[in-house]
Amino acid sequence: MPITWQLTTKAAEMSQPHLITTEDLAFSARADDIVDLTRQFRALKHRRLIITGGGGTGKTTLAVQLLLELLAVRTTEQTMAHGGEIIPVPVLLPISGWDCRAYPHLHDWLAVRLAQDYPALTRPEFGQSAAATLAYGGHILPILDGLDELSDQNRVKVIKALNISLTAHDPVILTCRTSEFTEAITQTGRPINGAAVIIPATLTTADAARYLTACLPGDLPEAWRKVLAALTEGIVPGLAQLASAPLGLWLIRAVYIDTASDPTSLAGPLGRDAVALRIHLLDRLIPALTKTRLASMNPAEHFRPRRSRDAVATRRYLAYLASHFHPAATRDITWWHIPNTVPHLRIAAGITAGLLTGLVFGLGATLAFGLITSLAAGLVGGFVGGLTAAGSWVDEAPGHAPLRPCGRTTLFFQSIRSNLSFGLAFALATGLVFGPGGGVAFGLEITFMAGLVFGLVEWAEQSTHPPIRTPRSGRQAERILTLFLALLAGIAVGIVVGLGGVFMMGLGNLLTFGLAIGLAVGLAGGLGVGLGGGFWGRLGGGLGGGNHHAWLACTLAVARLVLTRRLPLRIMNFLDDAHRLGLLRAVGPVYQFRHADLHDHLAKKDAHRPSQ
Repeated sequence: MPITWQLTTKAAEMSQPHLITTEDLAFSARADDIVDLTRQFRALKHRRLIITGGGGTGKTTLAVQLLLELLAVRTTEQTMAHGGEIIPVPVLLPISGWDCRAYPHLHDWLAVRLAQDYPALTRPEFGQSAAATLAYGGHILPILDGLDELSDQNRVKVIKALNISLTAHDPVILTCRTSEFTEAITQTGRPINGAAVIIPATLTTADAARYLTACLPGDLPEAWRKVLAALTEGIVPGLAQLASAPLGLWLIRAVYIDTASDPTSLAGPLGRDAVALRIHLLDRLIPALTKTRLASMNPAEHFRPRRSRDAVATRRYLAYLASHFHPAATRDITWWHIPNTVPHLRIAAGITAGLLTGLVFGLGATLAFGLITSLAAGLVGGFVGGLTAAGSWVDEAPGHAPLRPCGRTTLFFQSIRSNLSFGLAFALATGLVFGPGGGVAFGLEITFMAGLVFGLVEWAEQSTHPPIRTPRSGRQAERILTLFLALLAGIAVGIVVGLGGVFMMGLGNLLTFGLAIGLAVGLAGGLGVGLGGGFWGRLGGGLGGGNHHAWLACTLAVARLVLTRRLPLRIMNFLDDAHRLGLLRAVGPVYQFRHADLHDHLAKKDAHRPSQ
């Protein structure tokens, strides 16, 4: 869309011109000529730009356009750089994740966020401070999106933190709604050092009419002739107001032009009421997109869902997410926080995990203590332990499993060695308690298995994998890690129980069956109970240890929400399709609604809808 971006007329919102540019202060460029706009940005003295505008004016879109163009010309800039000049890499970050109390300086937060979103930066060959080196060394151009999504108080804190943090060599791009930015600068008492502030020029009715005409067939239908005439003649002020912003034009195109719907109502009473028209278009957006963007498995079709989607179900699912990831709190739709939207899931997960674990280990101890005693002790212990341990699942962040051994052999042996010392102490303790014979042997068995298991857990959870940049790949990596730890623990428990069975069955039946038969029965029975029970018991009780259960918690939560028709079973497939439909956007490992207006609209609608 031919949107012109120009400097704000509010001089108090910007620094003195000589702090912004070494030339005459001027900035005027069109969004459909991103090369020229990028050139003007690069000409700024400190390359600091604040993109402001009303809702739906294309602030984030312009920021992403700048990011892509800056990446495209970065190689050329590097070849032309001289005197040790650093050409930073632009990185898009939602500013809502910056807690100024925990990270008072931009670079502190930037270093943490880079390490979190780009795990490859923590690889041993880069050192432990690679992310911090990039952040503090001026190698990153942070594109901070959505300052207006913070509270009034936090917006002021962020602006103050930016002024404290930015050195002469630190570029930054920031997006914010105009009114919120003006208020924040007023409260702060000073602008952001050396930053140019731009706003979009309002699209005229003639501009809007030309754009809509270009989207229609050459031979204009009579209904559209009447609508466009009403628009340019000022008969429908609501339609004119909506069409003065890119979001409004896109809604009109998606709902009416792309679906070939009759636009007659736009020239009537509906076109005179901007609020009613906006609600009308937002209500019909999801049906329009699911109708026009048909499913396709062609990899080149990036903007078509992979599966056919029902409009009513899609709206219901998105409304649930919009209301439970409420815009007043966050714009991020994080799959690992879905469990927090389900009441009592924490208790249910703890009870289920505890009872499963108690049942398995109760059955495993039957030979030694009897069926009733073993089951009772196992269930009670599992119940208490499950409430304590599994209840924390909903609060855990996802991990990932870099299980490739190549280049990680040294790290593997270091992890094993560091976990054997505790096991050796345990072996000596059991020897003192149960006698130097069987006690030490049992202790050494536990020592080896515990050292191996916990060493593998530690090795698996250390990040040396290529970066995880999408919500889907992040969830897949978390699932791999979870199942790997479950299998690992199951095998370990199986071997321990199996060897214990060899000892018990072999000696106990020495006179009756002979040593060989006793050993065989003990090994088979012990390994059978250990491997099977060990796996399923650890599946219920924490999936093999470690600190990551986000995938399991999300799976349990989604299963519960499927019963009430709030979310689909294959949640990541749905979110991916919503992204392809243009309803969501991916920002690193999280999703956000493509337009804040749609998020607000669905959250408000769903707030008054009873559970089904």
